[in-house]
Amino acid sequence: MDKKTKLKEFKKENIYCITAEKFSCGKSNIEVVKQMLSAGIKIIQYREKYKSFKEKLNECLIIRKLTKKKKAILIVNDHPDLCLMVKADGVHLGQDDYPVKYVRKFLGRNYLIGISTHSPEQYKKAVKDGADYAGVGPLFETHTKDNVMAPVGISYLKWVVKNQQIPFVAIGGIKEWNIKEVIDAGAKCICLVTEITGAKDIKQKICNLKSILLKNKEK
Repeated sequence: MDKKTKLKEFKKENIYCITAEKFSCGKSNIEVVKQMLSAGIKIIQYREKYKSFKEKLNECLIIRKLTKKKKAILIVNDHPDLCLMVKADGVHLGQDDYPVKYVRKFLGRNYLIGISTHSPEQYKKAVKDGADYAGVGPLFETHTKDNVMAPVGISYLKWVVKNQQIPFVAIGGIKEWNIKEVIDAGAKCICLVTEITGAKDIKQKICNLKSILLKNKEK
């Protein structure tokens, strides 16, 4: 899949999934990904903060096969080298990770590069540096990472909607009960982490979320 096709597929999706084994209620990352894919998810980010690099590599190799079979996009969190090793579709960076321009040189033009942003200034810089998409958040309080920052709130999301230049994913503390507020603010692609990974029935949870998104899209 070339980059143009990846971006086209990326823009069509309204749910962006992320693995989080620590918050998966005993389910492995592999099992969670299988359930996400069975529910029709087409964008999955592999994010794992608590395993060795070798463990991450072994998991990613399996997940890459699973996503490829379902023609889903696989994004690797933090590690451009791991992205390259498993032939993923792209990498997602944080503000304290390698700069976008250097990662682009390392990976080449055919890989997607996303970056987390928490302010208009960071979003503008992501555009300037050539990022393909931005994470926008955390919108609400979240505990999926250590030393997580305070919520930036819906006001930043509304600013991005108004000034959008590259695709974005709304993220951070989003649940089924507050997703409508995010949709009403203008988000088209939304990431829910623990709401999905921690669900007893991931497929049903995703079905519920898609139903909410569809109803609001039709309004």
